[in-house]
Amino acid sequence: MKKITIAIDGYSSCGKSTLAKQLAKTLAYRYADTGAMYRAVTLYLFQNQIDIHHPEMVISALPQIQISFGIDKDTQEQFTLLNGENVENEIRVNPRVASAVSDVSSISEVRRFLVKQQQAMGSEKGIVMDGRDIGTVVFPQAELKLFITADPKIRAQRRLDELEEKGQHTTFDEVLANLEKRDHMDTTRADSPLLKADDAIEIDNSYLSKEEQLEKVLQLVKGLQVSGN
Repeated sequence: MKKITIAIDGYSSCGKSTLAKQLAKTLAYRYADTGAMYRAVTLYLFQNQIDIHHPEMVISALPQIQISFGIDKDTQEQFTLLNGENVENEIRVNPRVASAVSDVSSISEVRRFLVKQQQAMGSEKGIVMDGRDIGTVVFPQAELKLFITADPKIRAQRRLDELEEKGQHTTFDEVLANLEKRDHMDTTRADSPLLKADDAIEIDNSYLSKEEQLEKVLQLVKGLQVSGN
């Protein structure tokens, strides 16, 4: 079967990363979590007391940032490395990172900095990448483009459950407000806003199990691989 590029876009807390990881594991593809890359940049800025509301300061810091991915030998789970340090847990549970990542990702130079790296990762196909501009900007020629969505309240509950599992305690209303803020910023930013590509297949997973969603997408992949399109 020929290898293809799979681009997954959609709103935050829709399970894009979960689906992408499942697909990569099942297909023996590489997985690139672009959301983690933006979170890692945001974490670096906070760690180095760089004001995210001063773009010129953010831009000057970019050459000092190196982001890569590693695999845990025991769990086979992927983790994010920021300048060689495993920051996977911190970029997921740090509330400052969650609340500021959309501001950071709206800076055009940050997006160009990371898009260049993302395109290099996918140069040989056989990759699954999720984010907000993968099918429209990073891989506009991807063979399979998916746009994942779900009811905002369901997304908020999923995110709340995830945070509580990691020991972070907050309220449903706070999580929902954060998601709504991120949705607004993601869809209205001037540079590479969150959009559904014209040829993307939309999947509303509000009432789909992870297994049902995976099987649905695997059938799409199989059809493309067999047809050769």
